[in-house]
Amino acid sequence: MPLEKISSPQNPGVKRVMRLRSKKGRDAKNLTIVEGVREVRQALAAGFRFSAVYVCREGVYHCPSEIVQELEAAKIKVFDTACTVYDKIAYGDRIEGVLALVEPPEIGLSDLSLGANPFLIVLERVEKPGNLGAILRTADAAGVDALIVCDELCDIHNPNVIRASLGAIFAVPTVSCTSQEALSFFRTRGIKIVAAVVQATESLFSKDLTGPCAVVLGSEQDGLSDLWVKNADIKLRIPMKGKVDSLNVSVSAAVMVYEALRQRSL
Repeated sequence: MPLEKISSPQNPGVKRVMRLRSKKGRDAKNLTIVEGVREVRQALAAGFRFSAVYVCREGVYHCPSEIVQELEAAKIKVFDTACTVYDKIAYGDRIEGVLALVEPPEIGLSDLSLGANPFLIVLERVEKPGNLGAILRTADAAGVDALIVCDELCDIHNPNVIRASLGAIFAVPTVSCTSQEALSFFRTRGIKIVAAVVQATESLFSKDLTGPCAVVLGSEQDGLSDLWVKNADIKLRIPMKGKVDSLNVSVSAAVMVYEALRQRSL
C-alpha cells in the first residue's frame, strides 16, 4: 500500500517534528526524535511506542525498504516525505532517511529489576550528550544493569544522546533522579558505592569490584559532589602516567566498567 506523501515543508507533521527539537517541546508531547536505521530498529525491538515515522527515498536519502516493511508490520504510521521536507526535519547529517517520533522510556528507581549481584553506573551532573551517549554504549557492551543520571543537566532523551548511544538507550534501563534518591536506593539495596575521585589514594586495580556495586562519576569540570565523596564506600583513581590529571568522563567510565567486568568474569 502506498505511503501517505508529505510534499510541503508547511505540513503540520513537519511543524510537529520541529517542536521536538527543544526539551520543552519533547516534555509537552512526551515524544523524542529517533533518527537512523539502527536507532529506529533498536527502539522497535525494545517495544517502545511510536507516534509516527517519516522516511525519504529521494535525492541523497536512501531509506531501506526493509525498515519501512518492519514499521508497517508493527502497525506504525509511516509518511513518505519529499527531499525538501526531510532536509528540514533531519536532526543531523545522516542520509539514511528515516526519522521516528517515539515515546521515551519512563523508568524510576523502583522500576529497576536487579539480580542478586547488580552492577550500575551513576553519572552526576554530566552535561554533554556525546559523553552520555558514549557511556550508554559502554554500559550496553559490558552488560551493566542500569545507568542512573543524577541531578540531570543533559536531557537523557535528547536526540543527540540517542544518536551518540547508537540506540543503546533503548537497551540499557536509564533513570533520572537526584543524587540523594540514588544514594538512599543503594543503601536500601546493599549496593556498594565506588566513587571515581582524582585525588583518591587507592588505584582502580587494587580493589574488589565483584559484589553489588555502583560506579559513580561526576562532571569533567567539577568532579563529584561532597555528597558522593563523603558517602562512598570506596574512592578510587585511575592511574595517570602523563602530565594531564584526568580523562574524558566517557573514557573514565569505560576503564572502570571494564575493570569491574574483568574481575566479575574471572
